[in-house]
Amino acid sequence: MKKLSVLAAGSLLLLFGCSKSVSDKQTKQEDAVVETNNTTLRSCFSYEVLEENIKADPTIKKRMDEIEKFTQKVLENPSAYKLVNGVMEVPVQVNVLWRTSAENISDAQIQSQIDVLNEDFGATNSDYSLTPALFQGARSGDTKIRFIWTSANTTRKQTSKNSWGTRDAMKKSKQGGIDPTSPATTLNMWVCTIGGGILGYAQFPGGSLATDGVVIDSKYFGRVGTATAPYGLGRTATHEIGHYFNLRHIWGDATCGNDGVSDTPTHNTSNGGCPTYPHYSTCAGNPVEMTMNYMDYTYDACMYMFTAGQASRMQATYAIGGPRASLIP
Repeated sequence: MKKLSVLAAGSLLLLFGCSKSVSDKQTKQEDAVVETNNTTLRSCFSYEVLEENIKADPTIKKRMDEIEKFTQKVLENPSAYKLVNGVMEVPVQVNVLWRTSAENISDAQIQSQIDVLNEDFGATNSDYSLTPALFQGARSGDTKIRFIWTSANTTRKQTSKNSWGTRDAMKKSKQGGIDPTSPATTLNMWVCTIGGGILGYAQFPGGSLATDGVVIDSKYFGRVGTATAPYGLGRTATHEIGHYFNLRHIWGDATCGNDGVSDTPTHNTSNGGCPTYPHYSTCAGNPVEMTMNYMDYTYDACMYMFTAGQASRMQATYAIGGPRASLIP
């Protein structure tokens, strides 16, 4: 495991957007995937998204620098900050933008995504037990984050758009989208056709409340209905909400980079497909890479854990004074 150094605050300032290049359904998806790093990969254009947002609002970088400093203080001395005792329940608003009837996903499909999130963040997912012995000591167990949604917390809007892109148009009624509902106190999720093979993207803490939340393509949302293999088990939302709670990609968005978490191994870069375990890094010490971590790019059927360090980093966002503290009633 890598040693966590005090990171330059600016090194963590990324917004994340991910793109495409257990149940019977999970078993079928596992059967369909190929054990390789070179097929149907997720990929990110996060730096480009960040540049555009900072160009439009240069204060974002300053806010994110301050959030990173605050996060490090909480991680170094958590007893000095009041954290939620027990479980933090996050209200969820789902905004569905649809052109075809298939894109107007059902309440059942939305509920399946909420179920996935509660399993993955609560470590009750059936594949959690697959964690290799090497990493079992680092597993987070329950992150103490839960997601609350009812059909009343859904806004649906028919549109003529074939795709929405990654410039947040889907979050703005003036551009044909749906404005977020109470973003300071509610996690907003937009479900639409993003285009370009993009699975989803998230706004990191520190951005504008007017665009805060995550966007998931309807083909990769939940695990029933339109959910499509190999990203049809709801893990795109798990990954993106990790970013929403201040997690970086596990490879630190750089060759042998640092994700700001002490108990994740150093990765060369992202991993795709379903790598055969053990998959060794060529970084210093040749550690075994944690390819089953939600913050890598592997197929949905092949990612199934957060680490304790990742859980602590997420929990720091809702300590008093944290960027997600307003989610707590």
